[in-house]
Amino acid sequence: MKTLVLISCAALLSAQSTTPRYEDYPATEPYAGKNVPLQLGKDDREFRTRLRSASALKPNFDGHYILTAWGCGAECLMGAVIDANTGRVIWFPHTICCWPADVDKPIKYRLNSRLIVLIGTRNEKEGDEGTHYYEFRDGKFILIRSVLAKKK
Repeated sequence: MKTLVLISCAALLSAQSTTPRYEDYPATEPYAGKNVPLQLGKDDREFRTRLRSASALKPNFDGHYILTAWGCGAECLMGAVIDANTGRVIWFPHTICCWPADVDKPIKYRLNSRLIVLIGTRNEKEGDEGTHYYEFRDGKFILIRSVLAKKK
């Protein structure tokens, strides 16, 4: 019995330490072929020009979403995803800033996956710098795990 408990604990720790992979989070719904007009809510209007521009693009995330991001200050990005099938806008859960100099793109994603990787500091919160893995599910960004950078 003790051996079984130890093996179960080891398996659980191993599963928690693995890096999420794009293929483990396949896209849920395919692209319908033509983007539906953008549906702007009250909170979306401030960024309507950027959102309208992005809504004309082909999906690049989770099968039928258009992921778009733009600067919100020095080394800061904010963004949203637009559902090409409904026109709905879903905002990122936070801004991302202060990514390491060796990182070209602090936001990583794929057309065929629900996984999004954000590298840097969320909402400029001190001590939060790292790699943050989210699953985009049911119109929400769900944190899978964060791997915080080691302090120097």
